[in-house]
Amino acid sequence: QSSHPGAFTNPAVLRSVLRLCRQVGAKEVNLVSWQALKNWESTGLARVAGEEGANLKLIERDEANFKPVPIPAGKALTEARIMNVLSDHDVFINVPVTKDHAGNKFTGTMKNLMGINSPLNNRTFHKENWQTDSSAIEHLDQSIADLNTIVKPALNLVDATEFITTNGPFGPGEIIKPRKGVAGVNRVAV
Repeated sequence: QSSHPGAFTNPAVLRSVLRLCRQVGAKEVNLVSWQALKNWESTGLARVAGEEGANLKLIERDEANFKPVPIPAGKALTEARIMNVLSDHDVFINVPVTKDHAGNKFTGTMKNLMGINSPLNNRTFHKENWQTDSSAIEHLDQSIADLNTIVKPALNLVDATEFITTNGPFGPGEIIKPRKGVAGVNRVAV
């Protein structure tokens, strides 16, 4: 996660999602991540979570906090390592920012799910020259698709209010501001 503008979910979008969760009756809302607290603080997302009464649950990058999940239909990956805590929740909402990506040129609903997979396992997504070698980029794309066969968010809400179109995924980069959001259950369609 980066604190460069257009490289992270807009705090106002997060605030809206948290309020909508409460409006539909969520008794508890948790933001789950293995990203460091400094990332959440530098982007303003930790402040919004606190103001809206959401729990920021930061998972240590210890492999004991991730359970192996087979990927039966996987072409590039045969196993993922998903956060244990994810199974403690009734509903999983995926809230990525859309943006440029150095390897596959685009990140959104499907790529964002790498954030619930073990960082160590995520390394297998990236082969040498993953930003320039077409076979390495294809492997990255296929790994993301494989992961998405076993993880199914109930809702995907993509922040397209402002995002980087160059130098992604961390930026800084050129920013456009469509001021849009796209939501749905089908990650590919969204």
